[in-house]
Amino acid sequence: MIYNELVKVYLNLERTTKKLEKTDILTEFLKNVNKNEIKDIIHLLQGKVFPEYDERKIGMSSRLILKVISISTGINQEKVEMLWKDMGDLGKTAEELIKKRQQLTLAREELSIKKVVQNITKLAEFQGEGTVDKKIKLISELLNSAEPGEARFIVSTILEELRIGTAEGIIRDALAKVFSINADDVEKAYNITTDYGEVAEILKEYGIKGLEKVSIKPGIPIKSMLSVLTSSIEEAFESLGKPAQFENKIDGFRIQCHKINERTFKIFTRNLEDVTIQFPDIVKYIKNNVKAREFILDAEAVAYDKKNKKHLPFQNISQRIKRKYDIQELADKFPVQVNIFDLIYYNHTNLMNVPLKERREILERIVNEKKDEIVLTNKTITDDEKKAEKFFNETLKQGDEGIMIKNLDSYYIPGRYVNGWAKLKNILEPLDLVIVKSEYGNGKRSKWITSYTMACKNKEDLLEIGKVSTGVKEKTEGLTYEEMTKLLKPLILHEKGKEIIVKPKIILEIAYEEIQKSPTSSSGYSLRFPRILRIRNKEKTLNEINTIKDVEKIYNSQRGKK
Repeated sequence: MIYNELVKVYLNLERTTKKLEKTDILTEFLKNVNKNEIKDIIHLLQGKVFPEYDERKIGMSSRLILKVISISTGINQEKVEMLWKDMGDLGKTAEELIKKRQQLTLAREELSIKKVVQNITKLAEFQGEGTVDKKIKLISELLNSAEPGEARFIVSTILEELRIGTAEGIIRDALAKVFSINADDVEKAYNITTDYGEVAEILKEYGIKGLEKVSIKPGIPIKSMLSVLTSSIEEAFESLGKPAQFENKIDGFRIQCHKINERTFKIFTRNLEDVTIQFPDIVKYIKNNVKAREFILDAEAVAYDKKNKKHLPFQNISQRIKRKYDIQELADKFPVQVNIFDLIYYNHTNLMNVPLKERREILERIVNEKKDEIVLTNKTITDDEKKAEKFFNETLKQGDEGIMIKNLDSYYIPGRYVNGWAKLKNILEPLDLVIVKSEYGNGKRSKWITSYTMACKNKEDLLEIGKVSTGVKEKTEGLTYEEMTKLLKPLILHEKGKEIIVKPKIILEIAYEEIQKSPTSSSGYSLRFPRILRIRNKEKTLNEINTIKDVEKIYNSQRGKK
């Protein structure tokens, strides 16, 4: 298929904000895509060329793309940058400049989907000396053959800034319509493969029966099962039944531990990021202390204090997630303990449809607990509220952030907040929100972006819930204004005075004293005394930030307490 056919779909998708219309556009298009190309096309519709879990990165900066546009069009780089600043979109900048170049072009090679994917994929493969020149050559090759509209979307895809409103739900619904199957069945297949491209390829080749071929594979992360928020033990018993399993809830970061064979292990974050290299100690612990030929474990990694042996807040381990070098130095400084709480796959057997009670029993047989290295989460099974309350209080005293409550017969359902697991803390639940606007500071802070407008999720929309600036420092340990400014500047979509509109990518965990009604915010709510606890990009995606329903639930629960 020629790439221009996909560009026409991009443009049609841009012209509507209605989910059903977008779904219909994709449905009609995907019906005519062959099985050899549909995987790549699904990825391109999502603005990428790799599955979410793939550790390869395109690794192209806006500055390098500026240089390529200048080379391809023969226009001075400074003029390209000025136009970019005016337009606020480097893809549209490329489109505008290619239009002028096209007037002088007599012949060009028609771009295919295969060629576009091939060149962008190669960008992730180069390392070492000469890498920049090789990347410039590959992108220039595409832009030299591109029509203006093609150039725009090629640039947007390389920069991972495609904004055509094709959320995962729309891809799912379109595939369901193409193959006349239930959308939930498509989503279930995705939650296991974590790749809608692969799901589409299977459906094209085998039809609905192909979904029976979808299975868990060690080495490929699945979406994690999620818990619902509960306000009390009484409420948890009402929704989950009695007796229930209670476990300590740890302020670490969630990981999936995969054993593929005797030599190969993989560690993934909840956000499907491969962090095996960053955590050689975790690989060592599971290799030496979990007795199985192959497995997928669900666990929480937490930093601990060597002196008092207590768990440390997430901030103490977050540095290790990002680190590519001097890994052992950080491992010595912030040692981790692996707290295992579930078993998803064991010796060629998928355990997702096995009750929690049985999964835990297998775990207790195969895990050799070793203090400060690898343990099972503390648990108690009870139908007594007083015993559950005592367990809750003891958990808080030892420094954990709360408890998990689980239905003993619950299956492992990936990717959903389902009525099988609940979580309880003794404070108002912090909210994971995304920055949509920001402002530069005043006086000595004028060079930094210091105020952040946060938003929660409502289906496909983002609703503002107020500003926050507390929790960020000028010059100290922890999150600084300088760090936030570096994160936000590349995401700027539009500037007006001191205010900037940013691509919704930076997710922050926000604490607050109270949720209030607000007639001025699009969500209808605001946060009283909000403060930033931490950045959560490595743990959560935009699809996993708190929803307006979460906000309403907390608002109603706090009113009930007064």
